Amino acid sequence: MDLANMNQTASPVQPHCAVLSQPDPLQVGGVSLHSRLFLGTARYPAPSVLAGAVQAAQVEVLTVSLRRLAPESQSGQAWWQRIREMGRHLLPNTAGCRSAEEAITVAQMAREIFGTHWIKLEVIGDDYTLQPDPWGTVAAAQTLVREGFAVFAYTTDDLVTALKLRDVGVAAIMPWAAPIGTGAGPRNLPALRTLRERLPDNVLVVDAGIGTPHHAAQVMELGYDAVLVNTAVAEAGDPVAMARAFALGVQAGRLAHRALPMRTREVAQASTPMVGVPFWHQGS
Repeated sequence: MDLANMNQTASPVQPHCAVLSQPDPLQVGGVSLHSRLFLGTARYPAPSVLAGAVQAAQVEVLTVSLRRLAPESQSGQAWWQRIREMGRHLLPNTAGCRSAEEAITVAQMAREIFGTHWIKLEVIGDDYTLQPDPWGTVAAAQTLVREGFAVFAYTTDDLVTALKLRDVGVAAIMPWAAPIGTGAGPRNLPALRTLRERLPDNVLVVDAGIGTPHHAAQVMELGYDAVLVNTAVAEAGDPVAMARAFALGVQAGRLAHRALPMRTREVAQASTPMVGVPFWHQGS
């Protein structure tokens, strides 16, 4: 057989790229997002480093804390102006609040200051672990949803709390991977998997405890809609490079989830088919 002619006449292999060709925006809080990485704005060594990280990762959502940065002060006002100039969607949070009433008040103030109905709801129940208070969180969420807020509710990986937040009508449920600032990564993947399975139609964003892009890819492979990261980027040796790495990790995890990973098996299975292989090679 003339191999040269055969190569010329053989039809080229057409890769199946249906997943790659399909648009995949995230619909949440009344907007459509292309980036599934949310970025916190605290702990950066300088505002210019934060700006570089935002640009490198091409994030579209930034979280900001009303209570911790004192916007009424001169330095606070300058900070808010820098954040606004980045042109991203702002997600104010109620960080530091320890009761539903306190969180509701801070949310109302944030709406006035930032001109957005988005709010990341945090009601802390324990100062040591910074674990959210499930009762306070659900109570505050109920009031804020009734007042027209798009509530992004920070919670643990507890299924019952997540179901109650769903029933209240929050825009997104944000379970932790591990306690805030630990960088420990997902401590209970089965619980996170259960949340995704039981809440198939709700926006789920992993918030807190993510330490590396590998962790972000892990939870995105489970089918989570987005990941929120702050400390892991801000305290990296090179925050700008780390922000880019996280963006790629989130993209890889999302693409892998959509591509439908192979099922795991209990026993080995040869990846090379045996058809057409001489019998004297089949045992090797």
